[in-house]
Amino acid sequence: MTIPGRRPQRVAQQIREDISALLAGGLKDPRIGFATITQVRVTPDLRQAFVFVSVLGERKEKQATLEGFRAAKGYIRRELAHRLTMHRVPELSFELDETAEYSARIEELLRESRGKEEPSDE
Repeated sequence: MTIPGRRPQRVAQQIREDISALLAGGLKDPRIGFATITQVRVTPDLRQAFVFVSVLGERKEKQATLEGFRAAKGYIRRELAHRLTMHRVPELSFELDETAEYSARIEELLRESRGKEEPSDE
């Protein structure tokens, strides 16, 4: 069994930075709301990149943003081809990253449980 090198990690980091830059200045799709590229995972063969997007807003806004990214996939890959020094740009898959909401919910539950555990002054 071979341990994959650092190249997929470096490519993932570069893709994350480049898509974030496009998001800041180049993507004009009105469906794309306030979004952040939180993580990119690239397969060891560099053929597939999973792009995780965190979006503020309601479920409907999140889905619309994801649809906007999926519609702009061709444009994003074309821009990445100009920026990356690779023979082939990985195929992009956009997924919602809901870890921020999950973490906030855990924090809320922990605060509630701490509040119930405090003894009263009766």
